[in-house]
Amino acid sequence: MKTLKDVRIGQTVEVKKIHGEGPLKRRIMDMGITKGVSIHVRKYAPLGDPMEINLRGYALSLRKNDAACIEVY
Repeated sequence: MKTLKDVRIGQTVEVKKIHGEGPLKRRIMDMGITKGVSIHVRKYAPLGDPMEINLRGYALSLRKNDAACIEVY
């Protein structure tokens, strides 16, 4: 299983499934990350966390713990 946490800078992936329950899954979906959306990884912070991604025409910073819940292909 490949997650968003494993994607390298410059790659574009598509969301396959969001793992997690309750408030975590709801928060991720409220940010616009839903099944089938295309995500481009722009950069990582100097210490590796958080990561900056582009989706649906805007930039979003996402913690690696949250990115590990997002299955991509």
